[in-house]
Amino acid sequence: MWCRGFLQQTVRHVSSRQAGVIFDVDGVLVRGSAVIPAARRAFRKLLDSNNNFLFPTVFVTNAGSCQRHHKAQQLSHLLDVQITPEQVVLSHSPLQMMKSFHDKCVLVSGQGPVTHIANTLGFQRVMTMEQLSEHHPLLDMVDHSRNPTLPSSPPQSLPQIQAIILFGEPVRWETNLQLLIDVLLTNGRPECGYDTQLSPQLPVLACNTDLLWMAEAPSPRFGHGMFLLCLESVYRKLTGRELEYKALLGKPSLVTYQYAEQVLRQQNCNRRLNTIYAVGDNLMTDIYGANLYNRYLGQRHAAVTTTTRLVARGMGSEVMAEEEPMSAIQCHSILVCTGVYNPRFPLPSDQNSSIMETVFHGHRDLVPEPDLMEPSYMVEDVEAAVDLLLQQEGSDL
Repeated sequence: MWCRGFLQQTVRHVSSRQAGVIFDVDGVLVRGSAVIPAARRAFRKLLDSNNNFLFPTVFVTNAGSCQRHHKAQQLSHLLDVQITPEQVVLSHSPLQMMKSFHDKCVLVSGQGPVTHIANTLGFQRVMTMEQLSEHHPLLDMVDHSRNPTLPSSPPQSLPQIQAIILFGEPVRWETNLQLLIDVLLTNGRPECGYDTQLSPQLPVLACNTDLLWMAEAPSPRFGHGMFLLCLESVYRKLTGRELEYKALLGKPSLVTYQYAEQVLRQQNCNRRLNTIYAVGDNLMTDIYGANLYNRYLGQRHAAVTTTTRLVARGMGSEVMAEEEPMSAIQCHSILVCTGVYNPRFPLPSDQNSSIMETVFHGHRDLVPEPDLMEPSYMVEDVEAAVDLLLQQEGSDL
């Protein structure tokens, strides 16, 4: 069968293929620039004799300081596997779908080629924190070595900022916190004075809410979620109100998993996948998100089933568009112990044993539901996760 799509050459098409795989990157496949040894062994098992993936496969990472083709090149080199840009979902990837913001003047915060990233996603009028600071040098006063030594000329005129996009953790937190607060409390005109009663608040789109992430260091490092926590705290202290987000993107948001499933489905000739396996190392991000998506899929499947029965009985008028692809039926979460979650003691013999967390590290806007932080499976590393997947789907191989 010929598959229309961009990945028909990298994913072997089997008529009975019903499963897809989502891999986290940091803490699952790599730690910083170092490959986790089990990762290469895992992917040797996940490829056929022609080096094509046995299952539709996507790499979903909350990284946001690069573009998809750069991440694909990096992973291909590290894992010795051919990975295409279309198999990579970054925390900011779903911003492509938010077209109502694409023609607005947006202020972007983060590292890397943020302007180019924003342009690639569809944003046409982009302003960086550096550009804002250069035009208004008196706003950034924390670092005395960078303070203007001569009287500043009148600030140059800039377009009003209409939205804020937070791609990832910045380098100079103090500068970004100051300027973001300036923009929020002046309705996008930081040359003006504060108005702490401004309403409605300027739209904020935040990518990657990870509080912690795993690199080469023995302990987790601060992630973008830690910066968001600081921004929320400062905003609340100054205004008495909570900072509101127009969207929170990246794992564990539903929109990120919906986007990832769409990518998986495109690899599968736009045919539905019954089961998605999501492999990750972070209870608050990977496991919470996969379980939240599993709940969503269950509710959606139940609603569609009910509607189908009503229509069959002549009792309902709603039908799903014939060309609309059906979502998967379930999403299984698989926790590996090579990253943020790294137990001090050996894995329990009972894989259904409860994982107790005394501190909730998820974002403020996430409800701390214990059930959503219980993985479907817990294994040692990504090789064991692939072994589990192959065992579960063995009848289709």
